[in-house]
Amino acid sequence: MRSARSKIIAAGLVLGAACVAAWQVLPGEGDGRSAIRVGTTDVVSALDPAGAYDAGSWALFSNVYQSLLTIKPGSGTPAPDAASSCKFVGQKLTTYQCELRPEVKFAGGRPITAEDVKHSFDRIKAINSDQGPAPLFNTLESVKADGRTVTFNLSAPDATFPFKIATGAASIVDKDKYPAKALREDGKVDGSGPYTLGAYKAGASAELTPNASYKGDGKPAHVPVTVRYFKDSAQLNRAWQDHGVEVAHRDMPPDVLAGLNPGLKDTRYQASGGTEIRSLVFNVRPGSTTAPPAVRQAVAAALDRSKVAGEIYAGTVTPLYSLVPAGVAAHSTPFFDTYPAPNGATAKKLLKDARITTPVSLTLGVNARGANVDEAVEIKRQLEATGLFQLKIKSVEQWGDFQKGYAAGEFDAYTVGWIADFPDADNFLAPLVGADSSMNNGFSDKTVDALITRTQSYSERADAAVDFRELQRLVAQQIPVLPIWQKKDYVLSREAVTGAQYLSDGTGAWRLWELDWL
Repeated sequence: MRSARSKIIAAGLVLGAACVAAWQVLPGEGDGRSAIRVGTTDVVSALDPAGAYDAGSWALFSNVYQSLLTIKPGSGTPAPDAASSCKFVGQKLTTYQCELRPEVKFAGGRPITAEDVKHSFDRIKAINSDQGPAPLFNTLESVKADGRTVTFNLSAPDATFPFKIATGAASIVDKDKYPAKALREDGKVDGSGPYTLGAYKAGASAELTPNASYKGDGKPAHVPVTVRYFKDSAQLNRAWQDHGVEVAHRDMPPDVLAGLNPGLKDTRYQASGGTEIRSLVFNVRPGSTTAPPAVRQAVAAALDRSKVAGEIYAGTVTPLYSLVPAGVAAHSTPFFDTYPAPNGATAKKLLKDARITTPVSLTLGVNARGANVDEAVEIKRQLEATGLFQLKIKSVEQWGDFQKGYAAGEFDAYTVGWIADFPDADNFLAPLVGADSSMNNGFSDKTVDALITRTQSYSERADAAVDFRELQRLVAQQIPVLPIWQKKDYVLSREAVTGAQYLSDGTGAWRLWELDWL
């Protein structure tokens, strides 16, 4: 999610990155002691790692919790963090073993044990929250703790498992503070990351203080950070313009991003890893209006992605024709191959051949943040212009309520962003269309699941390319999820701040500990 959780060179992955900077010095900012203020529109849905699978929560997790592995800047290969070493045992890719660093401990002072690690994974599976990361660990069968050794037993070969335990889903929690079968609800955090969480106001701010006890492969934090959460991109932009934040990340308004240029005063900016995607997810449960494949196919035939990209996002996004975005190994364009141009006549024939009465009434769910509502209005306009559809937009203010709504099947379709949890094509497919997917849309297909399992068995990720392309073809045929666009990730920072380039380098980690004053 991380729904609306991506991007760098890794085994089997090639991503493009661009870095542009332009600024003028604004003297007097930052005295080396005050907190650096970081603004974002991402939402933290939960402080408990077992209950969150979204970009905003995981961004915070990567700073206050620690995982066994991490992905370092400039690298797409998992490296030890809380662990001193990790490896597959044997050739079958079904047993993975890690050794804990002897010196790691929680911020409160208690040493981290292998039992804490086992507890952290066991509770994810036991709680199985609709908004949690359990789908990411579909191959995890059991965890064994022995001394400082943690052994993961997998139900099937999974070459992507090291990437999974380098994510926020694998955050290590204190077994004495986090219930085994319920989410922690006291609003506190007990982790071992580079920061400790001080004052926290949901939807408003998080105060982060460097954790002097942090021991791992990452860089220790040097300055405090205040994360400010904004309702939408317009509010974030006002805070940036008013110097209420020194760093702005995810997401500034499209017209602001489109206007970035080397002549801007006191502004550094970076655009990297264009693999954030946005899709239209269909409710395929029996009885839903979008359960018949012909309805979904007709929407795919009628949608004009280019108009969405140009008119809503000012060209800062690119039309997407597969769940695996361009720049990622094994990307293909099955939706373009099937529906090369928006065509109302094709949509009409699909519905007529399936004997579906028009206009088809649809409820379109949308989280009311940023340009989401404008995007939904454009989708409604396009589909209704064909005379084949009638849409009702249901806008939901709170991200958590929106998640619960689509998990409960309240919408016929809903739009959602996705930032990959780790740099592999698998993460654009397994969590979105695989068994027990995080999309919670009722989709299930044995052929799709079998192909996903097979792609995970290749230790050489390039060998999975043929199966990945077949998966993309099947998705375009059945359309449980319809890709709309992909975009680059932009980070803006003031001249007085260094390290902002590490907030988004395609690995999914939000490295606030790299920030510092000049």
